[in-house]
Amino acid sequence: MDGWQTSGNHSTPGNMHDFDPQRLLSRLRFKHLQLLLALHQGGSLRAAAGLMHLTQPALSKALGEIEAAFGVALFLRNARGLEPTAQGEIAIRGAAMLLAELRHLGSETAQQPAITLLRIGTPPFVAQGYLPGVLADLAAQQPHVRVQLKEERVPLLVQCLLDGQLDALITSYPTELPEAAGQPLRYEKLFDTGFTVIAPPDHPAGHARSNRWEELARQRWILPTRSSMLRRMMEEVFRREGVIAPTPVIESTSPFTNLQLVRAGLGLSAVPDSTLQASPRSLGVRRVHVTPAISMGPVALIYRSAVANPRVALLRATLGLPGPAVEPP
Repeated sequence: MDGWQTSGNHSTPGNMHDFDPQRLLSRLRFKHLQLLLALHQGGSLRAAAGLMHLTQPALSKALGEIEAAFGVALFLRNARGLEPTAQGEIAIRGAAMLLAELRHLGSETAQQPAITLLRIGTPPFVAQGYLPGVLADLAAQQPHVRVQLKEERVPLLVQCLLDGQLDALITSYPTELPEAAGQPLRYEKLFDTGFTVIAPPDHPAGHARSNRWEELARQRWILPTRSSMLRRMMEEVFRREGVIAPTPVIESTSPFTNLQLVRAGLGLSAVPDSTLQASPRSLGVRRVHVTPAISMGPVALIYRSAVANPRVALLRATLGLPGPAVEPP
């Protein structure tokens, strides 16, 4: 293998400073991508060989072929088995994404008549408040498009996007903006959403003309998990007012569930304004007036920017976003 030095049963890269994309395209096969995932999952040649129904020598040879195609070492041997190098982590994540895209392609082409299947991830409050209008416009402008919608917590949605299971997210920003190695994410802000504190109908805070955060901190609260944007914003407003943020009696991600929990008298909560499209009283809760108000939070279209995705381009066109989905390098 060109430029490689062999030590024991495993190959390590020699002096390879220049990446040759043609070498990768000509040598790498889809079975190699499956092998990378098996090695990562199994953690050793023996375990991966069992997963792939191959002998260890055959798998070791295949790993040498994979690393020769990339021109770098992807795994290191240690007492525990095989550990991915930094380049290996990139290759493994890319392999997962490419295999997911291949499965997606097969699903699209198997449909009769042919369709374009757009996979969107979104938290519940966006799915139930903002997204219906977007999907109505998409159906009118792109009748050949079908949508798979995944409603989940934002951190899980981001992971699904990085793994190639979703094409794009329409979501509030996660607490941390993760960028997996080799897979930069692009964020295009769509709008700001407001948030409202709500109380059970008989709670004194709902009847007061004004409330202070210091007073509210002593109440029972129902809040989303710490990884959510809203929880972070709530903790920030308490901190800014010099008050320790309350520990919630219930942690619940769905604002619609939280509204029902408040209605049942279990505590105060904060929900996106879109949750209160009907009047709060008709929903069995009361709006709590508090100063200063919770800051507005951005909702954005988020997608992988390393490779142009025509499905994302269709969604961006529906959203009226200018320019190409991925800027030229």
